[in-house]
Amino acid sequence: MVTIEILTGTNFKKWKEGFLFAMETADVHISFHMDKPANLDDRSANDDKTIHAAWTKSNRLCLLSLKRTIKEHLKSGFPSNCIAKELLAAVALRYRVSSNAEIGTLLQELFNMTYNGSRGVRDYIIRMVDYQTKLKALNVSFLDTCIIHQALNTLPPEFGIIKTNYRSADET
Repeated sequence: MVTIEILTGTNFKKWKEGFLFAMETADVHISFHMDKPANLDDRSANDDKTIHAAWTKSNRLCLLSLKRTIKEHLKSGFPSNCIAKELLAAVALRYRVSSNAEIGTLLQELFNMTYNGSRGVRDYIIRMVDYQTKLKALNVSFLDTCIIHQALNTLPPEFGIIKTNYRSADET
């Protein structure tokens, strides 16, 4: 059983990822990967009828799921008579995450980190490297030495021996 997080307006990226995963898991994702099939007539082949039926069912379930996972006050302004792929695109357009805003948030998180002792130093540094990796994916690169110095500079005084050993390592 997969649950889909409700779209609140501030969680679009996570919501979309969860929504698409749920549709894939439920095996009703065909309407997102295939254009709407042509209308059927008496001469349509059985394969065409099968594809059309599968696509129609997928689209109906995806539309219902989309509408159920968006808070009511956020639904205004979305097209009402459209296919699931178009509705998802409209939602994505409204809530697209600006890469500049994401970069700013990640930089703020990275440079405001301080070691509080609740977890190990290793976990603390791994979190910093995770921010570095996320920033790299947004075309903002930091040298590893920058992250190392940031980590060392934000450790409390009781880690002074580590700082001293690192800084003197280049001199030998």
